[in-house]
Amino acid sequence: MSKIKMLDELTIQKIAAGEIIERPSSIVKELIENSMDANSNNITVEIRNGGKSYIRVTDDGDGILEDDLKIAFKRHSTSKLSNVDDLFRIMSFGFRGEALASISTVSKVEVLTKTHGNAKGIQAFIEEGEIIKQMPTGCPKGTTMIVKDLFYNIPVRAKFLKTDIAEANNVSDIIYRLALGNYGISFKYIKDNKVIIRTSKNNDLISNIYTLLGKDFSDNLIEINHKGLEFNIHGYISNNTFYRGNRNHQYLYVNNRYIKNDHISNIIEDRYKSMIPINKFPVYILFIDIDPSFIDVNIHPTKQQIKFINQKQIDAVLENIINSTLKSALSIPNTLFKQDKKDTKIEDIPLLYEEIYLQNNNKTQVDDKYIYETKDYKASISEILDDELDDGVVVYEKDSVQDEPVPAPISVPEKPKEDENKEDKIDVVNVLKRLKPIGVIFSTYILAEDTELNKLLIIDQHAAHERVMYEKYLKEFQNEKIVIQNLLTPEIVELTNAEIAIVMDNIELLKKLGFIVDEFGTNSVIIRGVPIMFGKPQVKKLFLELIDAIKLDIKSSYDVKLNKIFKIACTNAIKSGDKIRDIEIQSLFDQLSKTENPYTCPHGRPTIIEISKEDIEKEFKRIM
Repeated sequence: MSKIKMLDELTIQKIAAGEIIERPSSIVKELIENSMDANSNNITVEIRNGGKSYIRVTDDGDGILEDDLKIAFKRHSTSKLSNVDDLFRIMSFGFRGEALASISTVSKVEVLTKTHGNAKGIQAFIEEGEIIKQMPTGCPKGTTMIVKDLFYNIPVRAKFLKTDIAEANNVSDIIYRLALGNYGISFKYIKDNKVIIRTSKNNDLISNIYTLLGKDFSDNLIEINHKGLEFNIHGYISNNTFYRGNRNHQYLYVNNRYIKNDHISNIIEDRYKSMIPINKFPVYILFIDIDPSFIDVNIHPTKQQIKFINQKQIDAVLENIINSTLKSALSIPNTLFKQDKKDTKIEDIPLLYEEIYLQNNNKTQVDDKYIYETKDYKASISEILDDELDDGVVVYEKDSVQDEPVPAPISVPEKPKEDENKEDKIDVVNVLKRLKPIGVIFSTYILAEDTELNKLLIIDQHAAHERVMYEKYLKEFQNEKIVIQNLLTPEIVELTNAEIAIVMDNIELLKKLGFIVDEFGTNSVIIRGVPIMFGKPQVKKLFLELIDAIKLDIKSSYDVKLNKIFKIACTNAIKSGDKIRDIEIQSLFDQLSKTENPYTCPHGRPTIIEISKEDIEKEFKRIM
């Protein structure tokens, strides 16, 4: 008897649906993309219970013809492809004809649709991929899709759904991304009867960023714009003073489709190294407009992964444009005295929600009748247990949420032009040349006065010296001019067999870095020389950290990242807290002014901060 059997059509559909519909956010994404493909100007999304029990997506697009509705929920039925050649010039968001079929296979769907010129619309009910009831109805032009009881017929999959809060958060993420990247469409998002997002169709990109992500984002972004023969790149990247602790605010769109591309993310993050702190990530909202024949979007059911034929050209342009843009926008952080909380006015804060603010972020004042929400996460206090409430936390009283009025649309102030801000940007090279040292505090921070701009500058002598040494070491390595000093007493370092192998495999690299190393016995090496520029470093500690850096890179990418080695070398070679004389301070200022990036140390920490005379006088109540 044969062991291989043909699966029935319903089982096939449910297996296929599992690849497309993983959770409520998958449905929301597919339906919004269908609405955008239908030339919609306005899209409204409503969910309840995280989308598990109810999802509604309404648009004012083209609508669905009655003849098309009969096959719209069949697998691989689509209006966006005619033949296989169309796969190589896809500009629509959907094209496989799998979304509606998959959604209707795992949930109960209701459709209301009307096309231009028809007096009446159509209402239809679909289950298990089949229309079970259809009738004429009155409705405006466009389409409304109502999805209920997700996974009602696949209880095993329903068990893997997360809490209502977690699923709602995933839906919110999807809507933020789609609304941010498609600022020519008005979006409205309603969650459990509360309006969360409302954007305007007339927004430009920076206004859309302000509305969705807030003033801090829009104020700290730098515009980039590249026009080429094969592709264009435009959008915004963050400056060197604005960054986040994760990659959640890195938005990349290809032909207006939101995608994830680790390769491009790494290219961009590499440009920020030594400009922002370690373990921090730049923010960007970037658009790549490209001939669809140069990309392949047909590699994953979610369509969030794309392959570029001309990846190397895109990499090169990104590197150049971000390098030049960042260097021209580097600035000294301005340190303001902390304001009293009572002076902060709620109306000065851009709101996406009607909020009840806690005056004190002490979590002991909040009990389980409250929930808290940020733009990225929402949970009950009991669910987060000992997590701290971060800045920007919004707290609601559960009983008051439903009755709160809908927030008014945000009025977006016009963003100042670049040339209007030029007078505020310090020419750090000239400043360093004319700075007058006042003294050193805590054996670390140099106080200096700029009488021309009426500013007090505070220079971290360790960070500044580290930047000088880092760039000097890097240039000497690139020019193969690192001078080596022989140690009077060679240092013996014990290593594991694996570490010995790494040292021996990279013996030439170590020599180029200024380290003369030989094998010494079974499990040891002997260091006979080190770079002379480091003076007398802690040889053993420094060498072990270099080996660890090489070992980590080899394990992860088989490509030694020299920047990491240079940073480790400089950090370990330079002592902080040393007492330095005025002549040494002036020499440090002079050397720092000649570096490519005098604003940060190799690890991205600031070398200089400023306090204006005006801010000091305000604190002493000389001016009000």
